[in-house]
Amino acid sequence: MTCAPNLIDSHGRTISYLRISVTDRCDLRCRYCMAEHMTFLPKAAVLSLEEMAIIAERFIARGIRKIRLTGGEPLVRRDVEQLVRRLGSHVGANGAAGGLDELTMTTNGNHLVEHAAALVDAGMRRINVSLDTRDPDLFRYITRHGDVARVIGGIFAARDAGLRVKINMVALNGQNDREIAPMLAWCRDEGLDLTLIETMPLGAIDEDRTDRFLPLTAVLDELKEAFPLVRDTHNSGGPARYWRIDGSDTRLGLISPLTANFCSTCNRVRLTTEGILYTCLGHDDQVDLKTILRQQGVVGLDAALDAAMNTKPERHEFDIAATAPAVSRHMSVTGG
Repeated sequence: MTCAPNLIDSHGRTISYLRISVTDRCDLRCRYCMAEHMTFLPKAAVLSLEEMAIIAERFIARGIRKIRLTGGEPLVRRDVEQLVRRLGSHVGANGAAGGLDELTMTTNGNHLVEHAAALVDAGMRRINVSLDTRDPDLFRYITRHGDVARVIGGIFAARDAGLRVKINMVALNGQNDREIAPMLAWCRDEGLDLTLIETMPLGAIDEDRTDRFLPLTAVLDELKEAFPLVRDTHNSGGPARYWRIDGSDTRLGLISPLTANFCSTCNRVRLTTEGILYTCLGHDDQVDLKTILRQQGVVGLDAALDAAMNTKPERHEFDIAATAPAVSRHMSVTGG
């Protein structure tokens, strides 16, 4: 890799965080994320793991310091650990080509029992696990068929393998709102972190998101009454604002794109499994890096990345009350 200028968008924001959706497929069907009957991409349409690695390495050369592998569910992609190992080799690297500070993954936890040790061996040190409830019946309802015991077993397997685990919990009004405080207590007792996320209007689903929207401003007020929360300066490289339970190592993160917009400090872009680069989760501006790579090789990527920086919007336009979602694509397409 040759050295090139860091990626800076037209609003002066340095882009240092790349999220890669390694697959749009998932073995769950969470109601706020997907429709029950999804049409997934054919194999021929998606990037190979080698192509993903090539594009990611060009991003690293342009100043990307953190990469998160997402989906869909990344651990259903065959041989994904090969990609983890290759990108993991850049963690801590220095020199003209740059290096990564961190390589992480967001997973539903269904396959962690089988993969946790291999992820650690490949260079990963921290993961996020999506878990909206520990109640078996509610979990099965939200995911349409999931087994929460399997996910919790995967969380413990990851923790025991040496991965720092953060639970991602989408706050859903009238569904899991009474479980948020118990979830935080459980995380404290098990040595895990918790991040709460406001539901976002992405893709057509089978339910009305307005009914499920829960503002995290109100949730935080309630949690402060139940836990000795102190503001934490921790910065994971993403949009979360952090608190810590005093007397413990457990952090509480809040990702609130609707009630506390964080676009002014956005440092992220997203690469889909079919090689489309989105510079904003809430807009359809895109660059087809797959076609550029296949037609022009690596030499064409730099100009494409520079062009993408010029089109990155200043902010998203999420409106939970809108009659249509902000964009038609589901979160699993862009990368959760």
